[in-house]
Amino acid sequence: MKNIVILISGEGSNMAAIVRAAQRDGWREKLDARVAAVISNKAAARGLVFAREQGLAAEVVEHTAHPSREAFDAALAAAIERHQPALVVLAGFMRILTPDFVSRYEGRLLNIHPSLLPAFPGLHTHQRAIGAGCQVAGATVHQVTAELDHGPILAQAVVPLLPHDTPDTLAARVRTQEHLLYPRAIAQLLPNL
Repeated sequence: MKNIVILISGEGSNMAAIVRAAQRDGWREKLDARVAAVISNKAAARGLVFAREQGLAAEVVEHTAHPSREAFDAALAAAIERHQPALVVLAGFMRILTPDFVSRYEGRLLNIHPSLLPAFPGLHTHQRAIGAGCQVAGATVHQVTAELDHGPILAQAVVPLLPHDTPDTLAARVRTQEHLLYPRAIAQLLPNL
């Protein structure tokens, strides 16, 4: 069985979309895969409630409890390893990971970013897309590398910018596409793991 461990920091809407897709599309039977655990760096992350309601292991590794980024990443990796992951999925996980952590899961560590990478890595992507006068925005699923919001692109979804868009209205439309794109990209990758 290919275990998927999902990392979150907050609401976990992409995590929930992945869990629902795995259930709806029969990943266990068709892909020999399952979401095994959800881990958050924040105890108050609302996504943990959903994970527990789905019967998933839901754990917390507080980044504030560790003296350095390296110490946190070591504790996080230890929690992940307990679930023997085939794939580690960042779903709104708002921590920059150390190069050692990234290399440990090379080729098996995914992220979704709310822009059409390589455009607008980092934060405030929707405001930056609107400010640049873009005609389209979107989301990108990519393999994580040591360079922030870079790495091989696995899938993208395009969303048109509308004349009266605000960062919030654009974010809502992009998020809708993320919830479709991320599970599909994971399902396509799983047979190759």
